[in-house]
Amino acid sequence: MPIGAYGGRRDIMEWVAPLGPVYQAGTLSGNPIAMAAGIAQLTLLKEDTSLYEELEKKTNDFFEKVKKMAEEKEIPLQIHHIGSIGSIFFTKKKVTDYEGASTSNREVYADYYKYMLDKGIYLPPSPFEAMFFSKAHGEEELWKTWESLESYFLKDGNWYGQI
Repeated sequence: MPIGAYGGRRDIMEWVAPLGPVYQAGTLSGNPIAMAAGIAQLTLLKEDTSLYEELEKKTNDFFEKVKKMAEEKEIPLQIHHIGSIGSIFFTKKKVTDYEGASTSNREVYADYYKYMLDKGIYLPPSPFEAMFFSKAHGEEELWKTWESLESYFLKDGNWYGQI
């Protein structure tokens, strides 16, 4: 279940109700089931930190395959990832900030998104969002995603000339 938190200096946080005039609410704010699920998850992660290494390795391996495939097929794209998250930008320009990310071909990304969705691969609908890898993504899921991405790179000839 999703959960979020925020914090800040005392003088700023005192602006938030019930102490201050700024009302803040969320669908699952204070929901006891969401809180119990969050505490259980954090407890498991604290007891066994190996999940972080597993996720990072899984993410690195996946994006290394994508990078190698793109280089072999001379497809200009930029890949950024850290930990268990990552993004693919369909652009020749180096992406280090919003300006660089804005050079990504959004039409190609939209086509890629729809293509992958048709293959049963759920990606972020915008190039400005990241993919998240989880423990649930095993070798079978990652292989299917990689094969689907490879078939997208091969579809319709030289579509990547648009980038």
